Amino acid sequence: MILFFTGIIVGLIVLVLSADRFVNGSVATARNLGMSPMLIGLTIVAFGTSAPEMIVSGTAALADSSSLAVGNAIGSNIANIALVLGITALVSPIPLKAVVLKREFPVLLAATLAVTVLFLDNHLGVWDGVIMVVILAISMYFLTRNNLDAPELIDEVAEVPATSTPKAVIELVVSLALLLASSKLLVWGASGVAREMGVSELIIGLTIVAIGTSLPELAASVASALKGHHDIALGNIIGSNLFNLLAVLPIPALLNPVNLDGEVLLRDYSIMLGLTIFLAASAYIMQKKGHLGRVLGGFLLATYLGYLVLLYLSVNVQI
Repeated sequence: MILFFTGIIVGLIVLVLSADRFVNGSVATARNLGMSPMLIGLTIVAFGTSAPEMIVSGTAALADSSSLAVGNAIGSNIANIALVLGITALVSPIPLKAVVLKREFPVLLAATLAVTVLFLDNHLGVWDGVIMVVILAISMYFLTRNNLDAPELIDEVAEVPATSTPKAVIELVVSLALLLASSKLLVWGASGVAREMGVSELIIGLTIVAIGTSLPELAASVASALKGHHDIALGNIIGSNLFNLLAVLPIPALLNPVNLDGEVLLRDYSIMLGLTIFLAASAYIMQKKGHLGRVLGGFLLATYLGYLVLLYLSVNVQI
């Protein structure tokens, strides 16, 4: 058991560090090849920040652990809303930007409701994965057709230090290799813990793996809040959840279709859907105040703790 937990910890640390270098190497390479900062932000930065979840899900699916991959995607979305935004709002109220209310929330809600239909048969197959990828393409179109009001993307690209093309390519290749190796180690450790504890890989994906892959978002959001620069925190979480739903979740569906237990829809996906709707409704209700306050943050964090208790009780029932 100690060996498996060590694999999880080492895998997560290397995964997070290599993901950051992967984004830097990708951005530097694309910039040296002449891509515009806005295009880099909308593609490489957006996908790169979800690289840990995507590669972990792919590795898990190929290792015949598709339930772990599904749990990673759904659990990360739950953690992003209830844990990351909850703690961030407690540190400092989160500003509400008009573009998030008018464009990003409607897209996330529509995508989440559409994917809900695919879960009704408790099976994720190839066609489900194809449909989710198509929804991702449509969502990206709506999000990017008027992208002149997204200077934060250009700022993110500008923060990546200038690097020569050879060095950028080497960083890109090495970080990608580390991503693949660390994700394999993480999946091995998570699967081993599941077997030793006698619980499903889904539960491990929803908790240990999901929280671990959400730690970068939590660290970045809290650090930005402490510095007073967290005006894009909500938009970042919405973007991360959209990619988890439409870019991470299709991976096990396409690589290794899986039959899901009914509890995935009734418990986990329903909680994710409920949190998404609740967060959107709260944002629209509080738009006159211009921020999401500490009371909401406390409620979200309490909800996440309650969800963990529910999972704990579910494990005890299984045992």
